[in-house]
Amino acid sequence: MESKNILITGGMGYIGSHTALVLLSQGFDIVIFDNLSNSSIDVKDKLEKISSKKVTFIKGNVLDTTILQNTINDFNIDTVFHFAGLKAVSESVENPNIYFENNISGSINLLKVMKSSDVKKIIFSSSATVYGEPLYLPYDEDHPTNATNPYGRSKLYIEEMLKDVCNSDKDFSAICLRYFNPVGAHESSLIGENPEDIPNNLMPFITQVACKKLTKLKIFGNDYNTPDGTGVRDYIHVMDLVEGHVKAMRYIESNKGWQAINLGTGKGISVLDMVKSFEKVNSVRIPYQFVPRRKGDIDKFYSNVKTSKNLLNWKAKRGVEEMCKSSWDFQKGLN
Repeated sequence: MESKNILITGGMGYIGSHTALVLLSQGFDIVIFDNLSNSSIDVKDKLEKISSKKVTFIKGNVLDTTILQNTINDFNIDTVFHFAGLKAVSESVENPNIYFENNISGSINLLKVMKSSDVKKIIFSSSATVYGEPLYLPYDEDHPTNATNPYGRSKLYIEEMLKDVCNSDKDFSAICLRYFNPVGAHESSLIGENPEDIPNNLMPFITQVACKKLTKLKIFGNDYNTPDGTGVRDYIHVMDLVEGHVKAMRYIESNKGWQAINLGTGKGISVLDMVKSFEKVNSVRIPYQFVPRRKGDIDKFYSNVKTSKNLLNWKAKRGVEEMCKSSWDFQKGLN
């Protein structure tokens, strides 16, 4: 059965909002469900401006059974995109309990409500952090999972829960999309990654230095086993990423059961190379300083993308230059 009415939990956030735009552009009816703990109501206005469509928004927490149940029933939801959750690795190490409550308990509650309303399709926002230290590279979906921090473990636990639900109900479909490093912004420059505090991720850190909101970029470690000593990661443009989500939704319309799929480019780029690319594309200088490594950071981290190509007929199309330009265009629009 084709998806018609889609619930997007955490849909006001970075990846959720970009997914909402693509779904709106393809004519789907969406309901955004978000507690606005790390996002802004302004995003709704921007989505409506870009799409020229009215966006249905419900303020709520996935831990609140009543409002979640009412939303799913009132809007006749048949498919869920589940983005709601906390996502900072360092914060999860300092305060794991809030990650267990928000990410794991929230997902348990969502699954209960889905079951009671007979909703059997979910696309889950997972993470490549479920793999942990690489036993080999590139990571494929058969690589053993061994998350090394509470954030990654929360994603892994939810993946396992979804697998158990699929095993118990042969009509249930779940795809766990394991993201690598999303960057960039929508071409309108109206939405993008806009963290409220000092950024945890590289690109918003770079853009905030570029606009002089921060004085210099901190590069964590320059003694890794990589060509220039800085960490190598698989950066993927957010619009490629969300187009992969829509392909995943199409896939589960005719394929039941559980599936994990990497979403990345299959290529690694170092922190210094990303900085140099940003400077070249945008003609902006980025002062930086090397600081000690963060606990748990590894040398190299990039994906094998065969499964996404074979199952979803999807691959990343946008390059590093587009990632850097769209990120800077979005940041300039905030100032």
